[in-house]
Amino acid sequence: MARVTITQVAALAGVSVASASRALNGMIASAETVAKVREAAAELGYVADATAQSLKRGRTNQLAYAVADIGNPVYVEMMTAIERVVSSSGYRLVLSSTGTASSSVDVVRDLGRGYVDGMILSPLRVTDELLTALEDTPVPVVVLGRLQDGARLDTVRADSITAMRLVVDHLIAEGRRDIAFLNGPTDTTPGAFRRDGFATAAAAHPSVTTRSVDTEDFTIAAGYEAAHRVLREGRRPDAIVAANDLIAIGALRAAEDIGCTIPGDIAVTGIDNTELAAVVRPGLTSVDLGAEERGRVAAELLLARISEPARAAHTVTVAPSLFVRGSSVQTAGGGRHTASTVESADVDPGEGRAVG
Repeated sequence: MARVTITQVAALAGVSVASASRALNGMIASAETVAKVREAAAELGYVADATAQSLKRGRTNQLAYAVADIGNPVYVEMMTAIERVVSSSGYRLVLSSTGTASSSVDVVRDLGRGYVDGMILSPLRVTDELLTALEDTPVPVVVLGRLQDGARLDTVRADSITAMRLVVDHLIAEGRRDIAFLNGPTDTTPGAFRRDGFATAAAAHPSVTTRSVDTEDFTIAAGYEAAHRVLREGRRPDAIVAANDLIAIGALRAAEDIGCTIPGDIAVTGIDNTELAAVVRPGLTSVDLGAEERGRVAAELLLARISEPARAAHTVTVAPSLFVRGSSVQTAGGGRHTASTVESADVDPGEGRAVG
């Protein structure tokens, strides 16, 4: 069925196309003209062409959210917070997947097609090519992650260095003295900062034995394979620090398959404090990097940049908190540990409890 045009609406209403357009778009027109045009539009089943209208306004009322893995629960949590903020300002959120560094560059360059008014990007790898594309983008972009010093872009960061200190200090306080760190790829931004954070935290405890293993990805399968190897080969550690919850869940499964008790034989901790951390049994001790807060802040920065393009670039760092659950403690005692406080409370070994 052919699409009804505004020319047909104008003809049925007995007015000019210009008058029909003004009436339908809330511009200056007499009440009589507005009534006739709306009646004609309803009779014909006219639907405004959103693309044409956005071209006229110079706005699409759409914003993009681009991430490496749309199935990762951290990105989902961020997306929910972003959507909540932008929808209240009349925007739709468009989701894009950027599995590789080149895909991130392509997504940023595609912004020149004018399909969105701005983007929130969470790249795993930041290359010179991506930085150039970001500098040349025709619409505002906020980056969830770290950029090189001097980059003139709004950014929202996690604090992986402090996160690692929180979890390592916790394990040592629980009596662990041989800690294996299962990281993701170190050529990624989170992999590099979590590697450095673990090294810094371990250096503060020279009497503790540590080792690091890089996995191929931040996934359950990669965590299972790496943990299975670490627990089978050579000296068995009494604790595993995983670079994210997915790797940690893989480690839990590997330990179970080998016959290790948790946390009796080995403690396991993660990073991100996703919903999965409270669902698995025993509950997974994990550092919350503030995914929801980072998403909210990024959305607010993007809206502010759209409203005021010339404003100075802002960088916001969200503080981490450690949620202690049954994967690292022998009793139900646990809670939420921040960079400045260490408090405890009676906690369900799965759910944990935020205190302080």
